[in-house]
Order: sequence, then structure tokens, then C-alpha cells
Amino acid sequence: MKAQLKENTMARSGDIYNPATGEVISHVTFSTTADVDAAVKKAKAAFPEWADTPPMRRARIMFRFVELLNKNAAEIARIVSTEHGKVQSDAEGEVQRGIEIVEFACAIPNFLKGEYSDSVGTGVDSYSLRQPLGVVAGITPFNFPAMVPMWMFPIAITCGNCFILKPSERDPSAADFLAKLLKEAGLPDGVFQVVHGDKEAVDAILHHPDISAVSFVGSTPIAEYVYKTGTENGKRVQALGGAKNHMIVMPDADMDQAASALMGAAFGSAGERCMAISVAVAVTDQVGDKLVKTLKPLIENLKVGPGTDASAEMGPIITKQQRDRIAGYVETGAKEGAKVVVDGRKLTVKGHENGFFIGGCLLDNVTADMKVYRDEIFGPLLSVVRVKDYVEAVNLIHGHEYANGTAIFTNDGRTARNFARDIHVGMVGINVPIPVPVAMHSFGGWKRSLFGDVHMHGPEGVRFFTRLKTVSARWPHGPAEGADYHFPQNR
Repeated sequence: MKAQLKENTMARSGDIYNPATGEVISHVTFSTTADVDAAVKKAKAAFPEWADTPPMRRARIMFRFVELLNKNAAEIARIVSTEHGKVQSDAEGEVQRGIEIVEFACAIPNFLKGEYSDSVGTGVDSYSLRQPLGVVAGITPFNFPAMVPMWMFPIAITCGNCFILKPSERDPSAADFLAKLLKEAGLPDGVFQVVHGDKEAVDAILHHPDISAVSFVGSTPIAEYVYKTGTENGKRVQALGGAKNHMIVMPDADMDQAASALMGAAFGSAGERCMAISVAVAVTDQVGDKLVKTLKPLIENLKVGPGTDASAEMGPIITKQQRDRIAGYVETGAKEGAKVVVDGRKLTVKGHENGFFIGGCLLDNVTADMKVYRDEIFGPLLSVVRVKDYVEAVNLIHGHEYANGTAIFTNDGRTARNFARDIHVGMVGINVPIPVPVAMHSFGGWKRSLFGDVHMHGPEGVRFFTRLKTVSARWPHGPAEGADYHFPQNR
């Protein structure tokens, strides 16, 4: 099920663009419900032997996979940059963060150790096991076509599951390349498969009776749909949704440091990150004035270009439609009363006039009732909201429907500690603008940024892709004692 158009005029397919040029560079054939069913049957057939494979042997395949990922990291990044548009250095960073999750998965045998209690009763011992679920699936977004799949399948597979990946149809080739490397690493057939497609493939996954769990990353409306549909069909579901991440800038913060952090957090990957900072919360007007004055020239001088340009700091938007949508929010913000400080809508990149480019945009005097504040825009548009004090800043964040990530820049330890403990957000940065947890911790937001109870990768990932079984054992060494009709107790 490669991302190439099959010689079948009846097959539905989609175009794959190079966002830097606006050209169609390949096509992807969409999997049907029957294709998904065939993949599930193959995975189901492979599961018993794979689940019985000792965890250490499964981990050795992941070790070989890590070696192949490191060897091919530049090529994976090139594929990501070509189809998504992010600059090469950003794509390389994405691949590296994905590799770190695979390295964590190599240690899964340690996380699969159960607990043992000797003599919980007379002659009775109790112990627990973590066992794989069976066939599981992942549905992943366009913005991290290599990293987000690696948040899921290395842990699921090393725990003993068989995994079906449905990547975004906008940039699907990285998933195919990862499948090739897994095969080269020695993964048995059927343990990992890629199906491409749109809603038909998604629905086939969500309704299939032999898929036990679904992991999803995407927008909140789709996350809610995936969670509701999957759980109604008896599946375990973790669905990570949208975000509107705030960064509070306190009066005692280093303004140059805060501005530099905002540049990377707001405009890296063209703002197409669920952990991007899209709202800078300036505590006092004085801080707001300083922050905007510092940011304005930095944004105006942001180097925008194709991923092939080594000097580019920001690439194009994934599609023309999304580029135009972002531009529309700048206009909407201005109509609602925000001040357009930097307007990147008229940017053109020489030699790439048909590419899906937009420059960095900065809006000041944004308020909580504006659409530009409420909505997840998913692009290089930074809004500055001004508040009178720390309490108002925290209340602003608490008033938003999303609670994925947040940050505060301050030199006051007590303020930072209070913020980390009290803020109602899943991931928090203290002088760290994008607080994405490293591999041995887990990723996930609160409120409408996450549907489900378990976060992604790290120890939470192991728990999601396994189920707990507790065993009580006794080995009689005398005559039967007769029936005991009392509830078991230890007296």
C-alpha cells in the first residue's frame, strides 16, 4: 500500500504536493474498507507468534531499527521536508526526537516486569503481568509525519502488539520508508503495516472488531469523533486534539531571551505544531510594549524559504487552503480590533512564487473574545494579549477550552513553582517555550486537548498498549480442605 498511484482507474487517490513549489509530485492510493480488513487479518494472524516472542528479542529488532534510523536520518528528513515543507534542519530535529522514542522502546523489557508478592495468604502467592492487546492502530497527522508515528508503533510493537498505521494522506511517504526500515531490521511480516487513505480508512479502523486500541493525534473535532466512535465500538482510545498554547512573559523576564524563545516557538515549522506558542501573554502594558518592539524586527527579518535552502528558518504551509485560512485570520483579527504589527500575507519567495508561503505575522492588543484568540490557527501567527498581573494571566489560560501546553518566562523561583503546580494545563515549561516531554516521560494535554485517560509514549504509552493481569496461585500439599463459602480474606 505504497504512496504511489496504482494502475487502477477505479481506485480513489489523492495528490501529494511539494508545498515549496505548489506542484503535484506524486499520488497516494486510498485504502478501502476491504484493504483495512485485509491488513487486520494479516496482523491478527501474526499476533500469536509475535506476542510469544520474548520481549528481549523484540527489543533487539528495535535496536537494529535505531541503527537504520540513524543511518537514514537525513533521507527521512528530506522526505519530510519535501512533502510537508518544513526546513531540513527542523525535519532532522523531528526525526531525532522520533528516534529517542525508539530508543526508549528498546528498554521495554524493563517496563514489562510485573510485581510479585510472596505469601499474600496461607500458601498463596500473587503476581501481575502486562500483556499485549492484540491488533492496534495509529492515525497520525501531517505536521510530524515521522515523529508522531514513532510516538506510537515502537512502544506498541515492542510490547508485543501488531500495529496498523494510517498516516496523513498529505505527506505519507515517510511512513512507507519507516515500514521498509522495520522490515530490514527483521520485523516479521504482518507485525507492522501501513494503510493510506481518508475518512473511509479511518472509519474502517474505528469500526473493525479485531482492532483493540486506537491512538490518534490531530484536530479536536476529529479527536472527539475518533474517541467517541472508537469507544462505542469497544476500543481503548487515546485521542490528542488541538491546542492554543500561551506563554506568559513576566516583568522580571529577560526580554531578549523571551523574544528569541517566542520566535522559535511561534514560527518554527511555520507554526504547524500542536505545541507551538500562538499567544504571548504580556504582564503589564510596559512588558507588552517592550515585547512587541523586540519581536517586530525579528519577525520582519525571518528568513522564509524552501527546505532545500539551508539558510531558511521557516518553510511553506502544507496546503494552499491552509495558507489562505491563516491569511484570513489576520484580516479577521484586524476587523475585531487587533493591531497588525507584522503582516506576512504578501510574502513571495523568489523562484517559488507558486509555493504555499506566508510570512510571520504578529497581532497586538488581542483580547479573549476575538476569534483569532479562541481558534487554533495552526500557522505562523502570534497574538499578544496584555494583562495587568499574574493572576489575570493564569485566569486567561484557565478560561480557554484547550490545555495542551503552556510556558512562563520569569526569573522568580516562587512564581515559577506556583505556576507549575497550579496551572490547569498538561505540559508546562519554565523558561522553556515548547515543553515537549522527552522519551522517558509522557506527552498529553488536558481538557479538550486530550480525549481519553492515558498520555502518549513513555510509561503511559506502555500502559496504553498493554493490559494488566493479576494471578493468585496456590500449590496444595495436603488433602482437600473442603469448600469455603466466605469471601476470601487474610486473617
